[in-house]
Amino acid sequence: MGGVDPAGRDPGLQPERTRLAWRRTTLSASVAAVLAARTALHAGVTALAVVMGALCAVLWLGFLWVAQRRIHALTVHTRPPVLPPRYATAAVLCTVATAVCAAVLVV
Repeated sequence: MGGVDPAGRDPGLQPERTRLAWRRTTLSASVAAVLAARTALHAGVTALAVVMGALCAVLWLGFLWVAQRRIHALTVHTRPPVLPPRYATAAVLCTVATAVCAAVLVV
């Protein structure tokens, strides 16, 4: 039937939407990391600001690693595998920790 399942749903659309959502989220995380670095350096360089800025950068790299692995899995496989719980946990922890670092930088 040319890639369409019997229920009339195109199996290629959902992975494509999920891949695009991961890309948008990665872009948002990149903007947050850049703003954190800007905030850390703009208001005067302190030890805490440098540590929080560096931590935000490391957390961004961790999130980027998880997102790239998921985007690759969605691109390569016809039926992508389920996101492993450890990757989902890593993405959530990176996001929450980045938010905490940002709050410390703002306050």
